[in-house]
Amino acid sequence: MRLDRKVLAAVAAVVMLVVPVAGSASMASGLDTEVPSAPACSPGTTVATDDGPVCGVAGTEVTSWQGIRYAAPPVGGLRWKPPRRPAPWTEPFAATSEGNQCAQPSGAGPGSDNEDCLNLTVRVPAKAGPGPFAVMVQLHGGGFLLWKPQDASRLVTAGQVISVEVNYRLGIFGFLAHGAFGEHAGNYGLQDQQAALQWVRRNIARFGGDPRAVTIYGDSAGGSSVCAHTASPASAGLFQRGISESGEYNSLLGVDTVWQAQDCKAKLSTENQAQRAGARFAAAVGCGVVAEAAVCLRGLPAATLLKQAGHGREPDSGTIAPIVNGTTLPMSPGEAFATGRVNDVSLIHGVARDETQLPSASTPADYDRLVAQQYGEHATEVHRAYPLTRFPAPAPFLAFRTIVADSNSVCPSVLNNARLARHIRVYAYQMDDPDVPPQFFVDPTKPNGAYHIAEWLLLFPNGVKLNPNQQVLSDQLVAQWTGFARTGNPTVDGTPRWEPYTKDNPVVMSLNAGGDSQLTTEIPRQHKCELWNALTPFNGRR
Repeated sequence: MRLDRKVLAAVAAVVMLVVPVAGSASMASGLDTEVPSAPACSPGTTVATDDGPVCGVAGTEVTSWQGIRYAAPPVGGLRWKPPRRPAPWTEPFAATSEGNQCAQPSGAGPGSDNEDCLNLTVRVPAKAGPGPFAVMVQLHGGGFLLWKPQDASRLVTAGQVISVEVNYRLGIFGFLAHGAFGEHAGNYGLQDQQAALQWVRRNIARFGGDPRAVTIYGDSAGGSSVCAHTASPASAGLFQRGISESGEYNSLLGVDTVWQAQDCKAKLSTENQAQRAGARFAAAVGCGVVAEAAVCLRGLPAATLLKQAGHGREPDSGTIAPIVNGTTLPMSPGEAFATGRVNDVSLIHGVARDETQLPSASTPADYDRLVAQQYGEHATEVHRAYPLTRFPAPAPFLAFRTIVADSNSVCPSVLNNARLARHIRVYAYQMDDPDVPPQFFVDPTKPNGAYHIAEWLLLFPNGVKLNPNQQVLSDQLVAQWTGFARTGNPTVDGTPRWEPYTKDNPVVMSLNAGGDSQLTTEIPRQHKCELWNALTPFNGRR
């Protein structure tokens, strides 16, 4: 089953119901509609950044500055080039309304074809004294293709940290490689994230933040971004801590029905492979003459490029995810973890127990077909390890859900914990609460268990009603995540003791509702990781 453009548009439309977009008076919208002017700044909020002064809005609990440029608009001749510093300004910029989200596939709502989007938001506690505060930089998820950052005010108020929320180039604009772009092309979205971190290093002290206590964090592709920066030489020194949530999600062996290879365990495309994909993409949009390709591609409307790229699953879709380009990423993160070529940082790293399965199995025939499709020559041993007779009804759904989670996420996450723990400090977790309210991408009629990025909703409920058990875990997560950002240790008052994962003490925090979180060493046995580890890239038969 492929996730075609109609499905993607439907998903994106739901995204917009969940995360509405506000215009920004600071940047051209790229649309015909008039952009409303930004609200007035609050007195006493002007901060002199090294690019120019900005002023924001002082709330009762949070003071915010939204839509601050950290790089020049990557348009025209700067499309598919590394980010550059913005032109300086002298008059205070009213950072009082949300900045543009980056160009996304059709159906993503207002601003979906807007490339003028390299902006960030800063949120500071309003009642906590002068600081300096630890800084949490959010790298949003969405398969490197969709979405925008989450308002992290809850972390600011409850955890007494500064939040920085980053928009970065997505999809074809963030990751296309082509020979006409020169050596080491691609990975512009990751480079944007690095440019934002450089902005933080230069400027965050002016907002009361500590540039020596920066934690990057994100879910799904945001978690994968944390892995990428842990492995990227260009990210060395830009952050001290990271939190990777559900950063292992690509299909292990079969055809990934949703995303190009991009996660923390995947064998990423090489630069040569990505450039060949870029040549096919260029030809498909009428830019097949190599000598003219760069100028031709940079001259096309954004909507044309988005339409051709789609969700990245066709041969001529181009590259819409990170690659091994020799500079930003000299190797895949999984290989860097296995060989110890990582930056000196500390991590919280984990996934959800049941993650997400696309497609799902409804009948025994579905189960047999999908196992054969996804696991090929290993299908017989997969059937032997996960017989339908060992699962309650609906057995096909639950059995395939379990296989997919174990192979794609749980076991690769534990394997990466072990790899990383040989070189840096790692606090490992598994999200085990099966009753988190479903998010928009989860079918509420199915027994989804502890689904992909379930903990993200507990960090940011946004009006979703939590029962008392879930509220306990929600508050615990906020305390642990922000405590880790402040001190490098997620063990804080009101939370269970969390020991680092080591070879001699391979403990994983089982996160569960109602105060039932606890350390365990049983996950590899429970999830049949001996089978899956041998098939994971950079670790055995594969």
